[in-house]
Amino acid sequence: MGLLARAAPLILGLFIALAYKVHEELSVTPSVPNNIEFYEYWGPKGGDPYGDSLEIVPFNISYPSAVIERLREKLYDGPSLTAPLEGTNFQYGFNSGRLEKIVDYWRTDYLDRWNEREAYLNKFNHFKTKIQGLDIHFIRDKSESVVNPKRIVPLLMLHGWPGSVREFYDIIPRLSNRTSDKDYVFDVIVPSLPGYGWSQGTTKPGLSASKVAVIMKNLMARLGYKRFYIQGGDWGAIIGNLMAILFEKDILGIHLNMCMASESPLTIGKMIVSSFAPRYFIEEQYVEFYQPVWPKIVQLVVESGYMHLQATKPDTIGTALEANPVGLAAYILEKFSTWTDPANRDLADGGLETHYTLDALLDNVMIYYLTNSITTSQRLYAESFNMEETSKRYERIPTNVPAACAKFRHELMQYPDWILKDHFTNLMQTNHYDDGGHFAAMQLPDVLYADIVQFVNRLYVR
Repeated sequence: MGLLARAAPLILGLFIALAYKVHEELSVTPSVPNNIEFYEYWGPKGGDPYGDSLEIVPFNISYPSAVIERLREKLYDGPSLTAPLEGTNFQYGFNSGRLEKIVDYWRTDYLDRWNEREAYLNKFNHFKTKIQGLDIHFIRDKSESVVNPKRIVPLLMLHGWPGSVREFYDIIPRLSNRTSDKDYVFDVIVPSLPGYGWSQGTTKPGLSASKVAVIMKNLMARLGYKRFYIQGGDWGAIIGNLMAILFEKDILGIHLNMCMASESPLTIGKMIVSSFAPRYFIEEQYVEFYQPVWPKIVQLVVESGYMHLQATKPDTIGTALEANPVGLAAYILEKFSTWTDPANRDLADGGLETHYTLDALLDNVMIYYLTNSITTSQRLYAESFNMEETSKRYERIPTNVPAACAKFRHELMQYPDWILKDHFTNLMQTNHYDDGGHFAAMQLPDVLYADIVQFVNRLYVR
């Protein structure tokens, strides 16, 4: 051990030199393309690439009772679940004993009140419009009483996987209503990502996160906004970040609750360096958010098996989950357990109802089930991680868009500000929260709301 300790500086120096060399040789920073394909067609084969209607039509969530009763039958006729191992909770994945209780609630109490849940999902104004050949669904909530355009702030909110627009239901009215903490109201636009929920999936390969960023930009243009703010987590954070890179002059500010550093070997080197002397690089009260590094990396590996599967074989796992509501619920709800707090693995109920209601969780599952969108949602991983897309690596391009990072204690991965600032060169705000995880908008809407308002208040000009 003594020899290893003495050799550590040499090993570290060699690693940093190697990281710089790899960075120099393999990662020539791409430039923002001058000819972004704003009209690239993603609709069905044989469709008109220039046939998009500019029409925005109201959309209502409505399913016949026969669809709901068919779901109830599937839940009654579901698989016989294998009993969990003795003395285990969620350490091996979703505990089957807990799952049986959730399924029983789903097929009885929840589905008995489906009309109520459907009405709840329709509480905001829903719309659809055709963008680049795809029907794109979005929620829009805008104050009817504020008419001065200078006091209306456009905000695009982007969800991730396995979330949906349902994540934002508690925070939307806080943002769109008049409140004493802000001199404006938000015009809140919450789209379903292409292939998620009620937004149409493409039939063509290649719809990666950078391509989705263009679709989202075109959606905001359709709504009359050239410049706007962005908020997002998970894929929403990745897509929002790409929009801040590709359309830097048009993004007023970007607020993320999953800030990612530049994709480069140098970032890895910096993470290792900070692990040797964390208090030199990180304010002491926040060291535990980032250190020790290795257990956090192990934790990330434990939680990222789904990513490898969806980035390589999305249709295989999709086939296993389509028309299989019990499996779908287990696959999705497990993430709401351990991504909210890894300690939930040790709880008999997975900690799900500590932070969420079963109705809210099942609303989200129902969106995937009713729209049959689990496979199309997972393809975003395969498209975004393929070799052609990876070779572009727009994420390496720094952005000077004003940025804010809300850091919740149990987020899957955290980067210290001194590393983030290489990418977010205008990082204006960082707040650390001792609670919270990956689904901040759904778990802690009041906290996330206050963080967004604090950021926009810094930039808002009457």
